Amino acid sequence: MTETVIDFDKYEPVIGLEVHAQMLTKSKAYCADPYDYGAEPNTQVSPISLGHPGTLPMHNKQVVNNAIKMGLACNCNIASYQYYARKNYFYADLPKGYQITQDKTPICTGGHITIKLKDQAPKNITLTRIHMEEDAGKSMHDQDVYDSLIDLNRAGVPLIEIVTEPEIANGEEAYAYLSEVRKLVRYLEICDGNMEEGSLRCDANISVRLKGSKVFGTKVEVKNMNSMRNVQKAIDFEIKRQITCIENGDRIAQETRSFDALKGITISMRSKEGASDYRYFPEPDLPPLFIGQDFIDSVKSLMPELPKALFEKYTQQFGLNEYDANVLTENKDIAAYFEAILKHTNNIKAAANWVMVGIKGYLNEQAIDIKDFSVQAARIADLINLIDEGKISHSIASQKVFPAMLEEHHLSPLQIAEKLNVLQESNSDELQTWINQAIEKFPAKVAEYKAGKESLLGLFMGEVMKMSKGKADPKFTSQLLKESLDKHASY
Repeated sequence: MTETVIDFDKYEPVIGLEVHAQMLTKSKAYCADPYDYGAEPNTQVSPISLGHPGTLPMHNKQVVNNAIKMGLACNCNIASYQYYARKNYFYADLPKGYQITQDKTPICTGGHITIKLKDQAPKNITLTRIHMEEDAGKSMHDQDVYDSLIDLNRAGVPLIEIVTEPEIANGEEAYAYLSEVRKLVRYLEICDGNMEEGSLRCDANISVRLKGSKVFGTKVEVKNMNSMRNVQKAIDFEIKRQITCIENGDRIAQETRSFDALKGITISMRSKEGASDYRYFPEPDLPPLFIGQDFIDSVKSLMPELPKALFEKYTQQFGLNEYDANVLTENKDIAAYFEAILKHTNNIKAAANWVMVGIKGYLNEQAIDIKDFSVQAARIADLINLIDEGKISHSIASQKVFPAMLEEHHLSPLQIAEKLNVLQESNSDELQTWINQAIEKFPAKVAEYKAGKESLLGLFMGEVMKMSKGKADPKFTSQLLKESLDKHASY
């Protein structure tokens, strides 16, 4: 039999993402319990988070602040009046039997997050809503041979859920979107963004339809993806799976599926619940929230400069290219370190290069964060200024002075250069002696230079640098060398 060839290109995917970001707060969403990732199971609970009869929840102001920050960062509308809702469903790790969330009145609506793929124009991914809710506990199925175990430490931990419109076209766009979300929550310091620890989680709603059709296909939700790359892989697999089902005449079930990262496939978990299954109703134990513009303005005043604004500043004001600007804004602390260097030097490009190459290279080798980097930004600026003043070469700075700066914190770059005896020699008499020796060493090459082979200047330059042990000022040496060779060539 001839295998049927499926034309995947005649279909288009329709993808929406739901991202849960765990808030960086000292206590849970509706009680004072702490939460530390990795704590002993069931040690960070209380009668309130366990849902004991007679206990009452209370608002956590910091969760509200964090949600507003994210809304402002995404250009959302902030609701002035809102109330909480109960979302009813039974899971073994949901101790109250319901989740406190927001239904009809999410704190943020509208807005967008901008993504940019390589060689493509920026694209805005529209947000439907951002709302506040609490997390469930955690079921563990691999700790015991016979039983599933429940850890309720995470129950009640505050979350914001960021929901997009179905505007994402493929796994690559989903990856780019998640990268931007993670960057934003880290800049705002409202979530650490660690997907492998579950503090940033993503569910993907995926359907396919014929290109040009306005009717949505059957939606499938994919859960349990612990990295951005796995989200991309799961989406790309699911798109092909659904198209293959349609082409083979099979029905796509509305269901929730899990992603098996080892096999690279999605697996059916359960039929997908609808909104009516959750029996939403207003949460009776929490009063409504009223948020005035003054409160929103006070939260806004505490927000840092965001990556998009920094990117525009670096490219438009500083004149850096897009690649450099992207690298420097990827991490808030890297950007802050870069800007701290610029307080002490005007050489923007050199500062960017030192951060992206020398410093980030060292951080990667040592597997440490910029916060743990021992060299102050002002000392890097001093090193850049030494190079700009012609006192040391860039190669000497990177190979000798910078490594010494990592060890000798009490010495300035100039003091280190003096100690290492690597300050550049710009004494014209000594330089002329080395130049004359280099010219005398290669009389045949002088003749070739005289015949027009000017590329040989590099040979003589290398010889002078060797004799000076790298201390000759390259710019001044090059000028003197060319004058001397031209003089010989005119004989």
